[in-house]
Amino acid sequence: MNVAYLLIRSARSSSGQPAIFAGERQLHDYAALATRAAVLAGHLAHDCALLPGDRVALVMTNNPSYVELLFGIWHAGLVAVPINAKLHPRELSYILQHSGARICFVSADLEGLATDLKTELPQLERMVGVDSKEYRQMATAGGPAAIVPRAADDVAWLFYTSGTTGRPKGAMLTHRNLWAMTLAYFTDVDDISPRDCIFHAAPMSHGSGLYILPHVLQAAAQVIPESGKFDPGEIFDLLAAHRGVSFFAAPTMVKRLMDHPTSAAARLENLKTIIYGGAPMYLEDIRRALDRFGQKFVQIYGQGESPMTITALSRARHAEVDHPRYLERLASVGTPHSVVDVRALDERGREQPVGEAGEVVVRGDSVMRGYWEDPQATAAALKEGWLYTGDVGAFDRDGFLTLKDRSKDLIITGGSNVYPREIEEALLKHGGVREASVVGRPHPDWGEEVVAFIVASAPGAVDEAALDSLCRENIARFKRPKAYRFVDSLPKNNYGKVLKTELRRRLAEERKLDES
Repeated sequence: MNVAYLLIRSARSSSGQPAIFAGERQLHDYAALATRAAVLAGHLAHDCALLPGDRVALVMTNNPSYVELLFGIWHAGLVAVPINAKLHPRELSYILQHSGARICFVSADLEGLATDLKTELPQLERMVGVDSKEYRQMATAGGPAAIVPRAADDVAWLFYTSGTTGRPKGAMLTHRNLWAMTLAYFTDVDDISPRDCIFHAAPMSHGSGLYILPHVLQAAAQVIPESGKFDPGEIFDLLAAHRGVSFFAAPTMVKRLMDHPTSAAARLENLKTIIYGGAPMYLEDIRRALDRFGQKFVQIYGQGESPMTITALSRARHAEVDHPRYLERLASVGTPHSVVDVRALDERGREQPVGEAGEVVVRGDSVMRGYWEDPQATAAALKEGWLYTGDVGAFDRDGFLTLKDRSKDLIITGGSNVYPREIEEALLKHGGVREASVVGRPHPDWGEEVVAFIVASAPGAVDEAALDSLCRENIARFKRPKAYRFVDSLPKNNYGKVLKTELRRRLAEERKLDES
């Protein structure tokens, strides 16, 4: 069940089909890509003496070599450990050590950092720059190796979480998990034809990289921007050179695309699909995005532990503007993927009735095997086959799931549950609010009280009185913020998620200063 067969299949049936582009330049067709992956596999197995199940790390900004490396690693029966290149060196060092990676491939811009890491990590046998002569020989010299068979439950990808609340954990994604995710793309997310392509603007170490697989299955092209990162202007320029374009984007990326000055002149007829997820997309933001780009959006909700595969809100659902509950559905994360079972449970493990919030749990072939070298975390997350996501949500009578918040971000004030996202949605209705994030802080009488951090669209664009008035019109009195903090920006991790732990820390520091 080795997922490397996906590339072999496409190379046989669509050998001359364009496979890899660096910006506008085609680098390889599918026959060449498959050969390079198989040759890499031979070097990893023989020259590097790696055995099936050994880990190979990728610390790279987005790079055309990413695709051939992933498939070369799998072809040799090895485990890929893609790592976000934006992480702090201490985080990179931890993941490399924790995963036990024996070989690490790095992009040219990170070779200096790689040299420093190599001295700290004695188990790392080789650091190979993908722009080096050594790598070119590994990808071209010698004959292709035979594919190594793997069992369905063998690990293929160690997906390290963002670690916003502690050390990153390595979700063990098996070949079965990746097959299930790939097939679910076609049933629940989008169609792909060989004439289409995917832009890799988000990190290939995570969501964007996972979507390599369904596009390889259909022999569609992978387009890596020359910059190796997300640049709205570059994305719009590339739309003029490619057709049938899809890409994965976090909500913050969608907002940056909307705000870019060249968006009005972009070749949107070449844009097929923007798949968004990874963080909350607020109702006002997606409505504005639909106005700007048209009906080209699909929302997915997933976690590294169930990669990209819990629920989806299809393009068709985005277009059902005449449905009486259209706005409620647009604010949801859609309905469960066809390959999983999803429920909302109360604290005693009982399924919640329609409309009642509970912890979102999921089971199915896309759910991870567990956390690498962490049986305690595995036992906490996986119970009787169910993945406990830590997210709180409620189903409506039509099976649409609306996320309320992370369970750890729930605010309990005066004995009542307050979900920050509901307040954030209300605050974002004001045109002067660019971003909003709500957290709780301790209160001697009420337990917690609500505090809102606001990023204004321009200096003086909004004040507390206007926000209080807006909240009175939209939410219950007890949910209204008791204080506002106007800030230039919100703290975020490398995936664009707001770090509410940092906001709570700031409030705690304020309290200490007031008490001193």
